[in-house]
Amino acid sequence: MVVLNRIYTRTGDSGETALGDGSRVAKHAPRVAAYGTVDETNAAVGLARLHAEGRTDAALARIQNDLFDLGADLCRPPAEGEETADHPPLRISESQVSRLETEIDVMNEALQPLRSFVLPGGSPLAAHLHLCRTVARRAERLVVALAAGESVNPAAARYLNRLSDWFFVAARAANDGGSGDVLWQPGANFQTAPESANEPPDAT
Repeated sequence: MVVLNRIYTRTGDSGETALGDGSRVAKHAPRVAAYGTVDETNAAVGLARLHAEGRTDAALARIQNDLFDLGADLCRPPAEGEETADHPPLRISESQVSRLETEIDVMNEALQPLRSFVLPGGSPLAAHLHLCRTVARRAERLVVALAAGESVNPAAARYLNRLSDWFFVAARAANDGGSGDVLWQPGANFQTAPESANEPPDAT
C-alpha cells in the first residue's frame, strides 16, 4: 500500500529524482523521459474517458491501471535474480499485451474496411483517442531508445506498440464503426486554391 502524506519533498530541487530501486538520476534521463511519457499517455486517456461510456470506458479504465503498472516497471531498472525475490518488482506482463490484441480483434471485426489513411478527428471520443495514440507512440519510441542503452522489460515496448493500435481501432469504432472517419485525401489542397482560400479564416 502506498501512503502519500506529503506531495512535495524538495528532494528533486537539484534536478534529480529517485528511481524505484532508490538510485538517483537526472530528471532528463532517458528512463525518466520514458515513464514520464507513459504518465502523459495516462492523462490523455483520462480526457478520453470524459467522452466514453459502457464497455469502452471500462476498457479505458483497465488501460489506465496498466499504464501505472508500466510506469512502475520502467522506473525500476531490471536486476539479476529479481524474479525469485521475496517481493519481486511489478512488471508489465505478456498477458496484458495479449488482452489488448484480443480486444483489437473484436473491435476490428465490426469496422468497415479501411481504404485510406484517416485524419485524427470525427467524434469527440475518436479525436481524444487519436491523441492517446500519438502520445503512446511517443512513449514507445522513448522506451525503445531506452532499451538501446539500458535494461528494459521487453514486454514494455510491446505493450505500448499494441496500445497505440488499440487506440486507433477504438477511434474508428467511436466514429460509427468507421463510417464517420475523416479520410486523408492525398494532395487535395495542392491544386490552385480558389479565391475564397485567400480570405482569412473566420475568427469567430
